[in-house]
Amino acid sequence: MSSNRHVATISPARRLLDVLVGGLLLVLASPLLAVVAVLLLLTSGRPVLFRQSRVGESGQPFTLCKFRTMRLVASGPEVTAAKDARITRIGGFLRRTAIDELPQLWHVVRGQMTLVGPRPESAALAAGYPEACRPVLQARPGLTGPAQLQYRERSAVPPDGRTDVERWYLEVLVPLRVAADREYLDRPTVRRTLYYLLVTALFVVGLADLQQSVGAQTASSS
Repeated sequence: MSSNRHVATISPARRLLDVLVGGLLLVLASPLLAVVAVLLLLTSGRPVLFRQSRVGESGQPFTLCKFRTMRLVASGPEVTAAKDARITRIGGFLRRTAIDELPQLWHVVRGQMTLVGPRPESAALAAGYPEACRPVLQARPGLTGPAQLQYRERSAVPPDGRTDVERWYLEVLVPLRVAADREYLDRPTVRRTLYYLLVTALFVVGLADLQQSVGAQTASSS
């Protein structure tokens, strides 16, 4: 990336797309949001929404909201694996289909997030990012993006027997995610933004899957 300023810049065209598409999707998805909220209330109780401080544009924190997919426990690792025992039955479905992230459309409309960009990282994990990966934290986080499509929980899993999941995430997965995001952030055109939105829509309905094996990526780069 050429500079932090370049990374954090959202063009007027992309902002207009955020407002128009994000607002339309929020309206269209409102019946689904209501149904999911009721199901979560009946099966898991309150709270329906999970709230957490995340790193936003230019490193400024904001409170992210999405549907709660995990049981209420006292503590646990920041990194969540697909087979994490804390994930509820309905939560697993919401995570696989990315429906749990639909409330983030409100952040897109408000300007705290954008439609396509890097994953909104937690402050605790962001603090452990390798120095070379830290510039991506200056970008406005996205509802979806290359890294979020390529490295999801099903494919982005540590090797069997590895217990230091957070260290693996920071040392192995984060560089791969950042490399994928940089490829978009260096040329974030409206056309490429629409492409990733289309692929995301196809992924949600089960017609596309860009997930890559982390093991294959690390082997090819070694």
